[in-house]
Amino acid sequence: MLFPSLKPILAGNAAIDLVWLALGSAPMAEFAAHARPAAIVLDLQHGLWERGTVEAAIASTGQRVPVIARCADNTHAAIAQALDAGAASVLVPLIETVDDARRALDASRYPPRGSRSAGGVRPLLGGVAAMLEADTQVSVGLMIETVAGVENAQAIAALPGIDYLFIGTGDLSLSRGSSDPDVIGHDCAQVLAAARAHGLPCGIYTGSAEAARQAHGQGYRMAVAASDIDLLKQGLQSALAAAAPA
Repeated sequence: MLFPSLKPILAGNAAIDLVWLALGSAPMAEFAAHARPAAIVLDLQHGLWERGTVEAAIASTGQRVPVIARCADNTHAAIAQALDAGAASVLVPLIETVDDARRALDASRYPPRGSRSAGGVRPLLGGVAAMLEADTQVSVGLMIETVAGVENAQAIAALPGIDYLFIGTGDLSLSRGSSDPDVIGHDCAQVLAAARAHGLPCGIYTGSAEAARQAHGQGYRMAVAASDIDLLKQGLQSALAAAAPA
């Protein structure tokens, strides 16, 4: 494995604080790694990342921090590109059914465990044997972020080969047609219960360090402690407010 695996962290009991990066900046990824979060998430679905900057961002983290790639979608091409870049984990969005989950798992593994195509510049640096060994260290996370996904969470979590579930609270609110904290909290609790029933860590998208701390207290292993968009926005607003004449 060229880069750190997420699997040993998932196997432990410690809280996993994430930094979520969407602005497509490889230097920002390097700064994030320097802060030593448990893992970094590159948002390839809604973020500004291009393939070259993804490769550079993963390279810039060195041997310090595992990188999770939130894939653009649940396709072989999107998953393969993230893993070919050296991501320690793929986080596959919009998983609603067992078939969706099976498709994500299949695309994430080389034969005979799946149908991922062999190749890519980085996977082959150490040769074919090293490439196949790295495959055993890849973690597959599935995003539950719709009402259908919540309803099928128990069946999804029962599939062999899943490493963790992760709740996308924003899309879940859209799917439910409600941002009521009690309603969304009930949905999230169902997914958390499904993950726990099958021995899987469960993560959740949180908008602040305080929300991440609360999520850990509720039993979620993974939570977003910071995002580049929010940090930049808050930092600029704070600086300008402080500089304004009294």
